[in-house]
Amino acid sequence: MKIKTLASAIALTSATLIAFPSLAADTIKVGVLHSLSGTMAISETTLKDTVLMMVEEQNKKGGLLGKKLEAVVVDPASNWPLFAEKARELLTEEEVDVIFGCWTSVSRKSVLPVIEELNGLMFYPVQYEGEESSKNVFYTGAAPNQQAIPAVNYLKDELEVERWVLAGTDYVYPRTTNKILEAYLKDMGVAEEDIMINYTPFGHSDWQSIVSDIKKFGSAGKKTAVVSTINGDANVPFYKELGNQGISSEDIPVVAFSVGEEELSGLDTAPLVGHLAAWNYFQSVETDENEEFITQWQAFTGNPDRVTNDPMEATFIGFNMWANAVTEAGTTDVDAVEQAMIGQETPNLTGGTAVMNKNHHLSKPVLIGEIQDDGQFETVWETDGVVPGDAWSDFLPGSKDLIADWTDPLKCGNYNTETKMCSGQNY
Repeated sequence: MKIKTLASAIALTSATLIAFPSLAADTIKVGVLHSLSGTMAISETTLKDTVLMMVEEQNKKGGLLGKKLEAVVVDPASNWPLFAEKARELLTEEEVDVIFGCWTSVSRKSVLPVIEELNGLMFYPVQYEGEESSKNVFYTGAAPNQQAIPAVNYLKDELEVERWVLAGTDYVYPRTTNKILEAYLKDMGVAEEDIMINYTPFGHSDWQSIVSDIKKFGSAGKKTAVVSTINGDANVPFYKELGNQGISSEDIPVVAFSVGEEELSGLDTAPLVGHLAAWNYFQSVETDENEEFITQWQAFTGNPDRVTNDPMEATFIGFNMWANAVTEAGTTDVDAVEQAMIGQETPNLTGGTAVMNKNHHLSKPVLIGEIQDDGQFETVWETDGVVPGDAWSDFLPGSKDLIADWTDPLKCGNYNTETKMCSGQNY
C-alpha cells in the first residue's frame, strides 16, 4: 500500500498561522492547535487536516447558526510552552469559539491554565493518563480504563504474559499511565522483579542497548510483553531495532498505545506483523459509517491510499458533538455549549454510539488489533459494548475516591466521595 510520507504530510502546510478560508468577520472561528513541525508532526498533522475536513463538510451543510465556520490553524511546533502561547493567541487575538488540539499530555497541561483563565473550550482527541477533568476540556480519546487496563488484561488472559516491560517517552502521560499499570499489576500479584520500566526522551533514536535489555529481560523463562507508551517519531527506530535484533511478536509481543495506521505508514511493517495496538477504532473495521468516513477523507486529501486512525475518529466524534451542542444551545457561548455537550450522542465509526458523560469523557468500545503486513490492524479482541471513561483511576490511592461531575449540584472535576468536598483543582 502506498502511504503518504511524513515529509509530504508536513508539506501540506508550513505556515505558523493560516486561516481557512478568509471570510468576513461574522463567522464561527474554529482554532486548530496541532504540531505541524517537530517530533510530533508525524502524528498531529493528520489531525489538523481532519479538523479542516470537518469544517469544510459542516460549511457544505450551511455552517452553524446561519454562519460559516472559519478554521484558524497555528503551529506550536512540538514545543510545549509554545502550545500555551498559541492557545492564548487563538483565544485573545483570533477570538476563536472552540479549539481542537494537542496530542501529548505535556502540551495539554501547558494549555490548561490558559483556557481556564480565558474560559475557552478545547476538545482533546488522544488517549491519555486520566487524573484530570477540566470544565473547559472535553476528552474524546481513551482514558486508561479504555485502553491501558484492557490491553494488560488481554496480554495476561489471552497470551499468558508474566513479565512486563513498561516502555515510554519521558513525560507525564507515560509516567502516570505506567504508575497506574504498575499498581494494577502488583494488585494482580505480579512481583516487582517481573516489571521493567524504561523512559526515553522525545525523538529518541538509538534503541540498540534498550532493546538488548528488553531481550535479556524476556529470556528468564517467563512469557514477556512490552507495553509501549512511546510517542512520536521515536517509534520508527524502536520498531526497526526490534526487527534488527530478531524480536518477533511470538517472542516478545509489543502492545502500543500511540502507534496507529499513520505511524505505521512510515515503517517497513514486515518485521512487525503480529505486534499489537490498543485503540477504540481501527481503519479496518467494517461498518457503513467507517467506509463513508474513509471515502470522505481520501477525497479531501486527494490520496486514495491515505489512512485513518483512532485520534481522527475521536476528532470526528468531538467535532460532531460540538456542532450538535452549538445548535442545541443556540450560541457558541462556552458555558452554554459546555452544558449542552453533556449527554450528547453521536454515531462512532465502529458501529455504535458515542456518549459524552458528565465527567467530560466519552463512552467508547475498546479494540485490540494485530499489525498486518499492509500497515493495517486486524481486530483480535473487543469489548461487548462501550466502556465509560474514568477521569480518575481506581488504582491510585489519591484518586480512587475522586469523581468528576460537571452537572448540578456538584459541577466539580474532582469531588471526593469520602470527604464530600470539591478541591477545585481539576488537574
